[in-house]
Amino acid sequence: MAGAISGRPAELLAITGATGFVGQAMLEVAAAAGLDVRALARRRQDPRAGVEWVHGDLSDERALRRLVARASTVIHIAGVVNTPDPAGFETGNVLGTLGVVNAALEAGVGRFIHVSSLSAREPQLSIYGASKRKGERIVAASSLDWTIVRPPAVYGPRDTEMFELFKLARRGIVPLPPGGRTSLIHVADLAALLLALVPGGEDVTGLTFEPDDGRPDGWTHVELARAIGMAVGRRAVPLPLPRRLLQWVARADRAVRKDRAKLTLDRVGYMCHPDWTAGTGMAPPAVRWTPQIETGLGLHATAAWYMDQGWL
Repeated sequence: MAGAISGRPAELLAITGATGFVGQAMLEVAAAAGLDVRALARRRQDPRAGVEWVHGDLSDERALRRLVARASTVIHIAGVVNTPDPAGFETGNVLGTLGVVNAALEAGVGRFIHVSSLSAREPQLSIYGASKRKGERIVAASSLDWTIVRPPAVYGPRDTEMFELFKLARRGIVPLPPGGRTSLIHVADLAALLLALVPGGEDVTGLTFEPDDGRPDGWTHVELARAIGMAVGRRAVPLPLPRRLLQWVARADRAVRKDRAKLTLDRVGYMCHPDWTAGTGMAPPAVRWTPQIETGLGLHATAAWYMDQGWL
């Protein structure tokens, strides 16, 4: 193996969702730490130093067995965030998690880090949140040495979800849900946290964490809109919208962009919740991890990346 963590034996990390937004950041921090990775991918990938690609998806039992064989830790990032068919949440976030957990148990993998979502805290608000809560329960009911991480809104280079807000801010107006607050975390900070959790221990085993950028009480929606506007060089006007209007916009987005629609009725369900800040007392142990990227600077750097890539 290529490296070790905190003097422990070298690790082989098995990662799902490695080709996605958070997964790509995870591969970068693992490479910087000199760790070997085996990663699941639905499509053929170009060779990458330190990464063994396993072709398959969460429904492919054979691929999952190959993924976790001889791995010391599984980091389960893959999941369904948006889907035109609500059944896709159950398939990806519930049955998919069950498949990875079963493969890890069968292979004798000890450590399991599960990336969930703050939406799991309020499962009654959306099909997505309910599916993430079910996934958490599957992990927690297992005999694995598990830790669950519920990220808030994640931003950073490569992100296509919050990118919509940057694009709108560039036009000078940012439509928002009704008044509320949210926490944020930069994708590099989230990836660093997942790596910091790899060594198990009493301070992390069997616990659920809600990390954030360290800003007390998070960001109001209006504050966030203005900060994104500053990042793209515009004095963006925040425009809070009532739930009914957001539902109409979601239907219109579906009519225009079909399966590519970003705003769905299910998303409106949890977007309108007034408090998506990280829970008090649910921060990861500071001796393992603290956020390093100040959000104002992170938003500017993210906007610069979008511009460099021609997205903005």
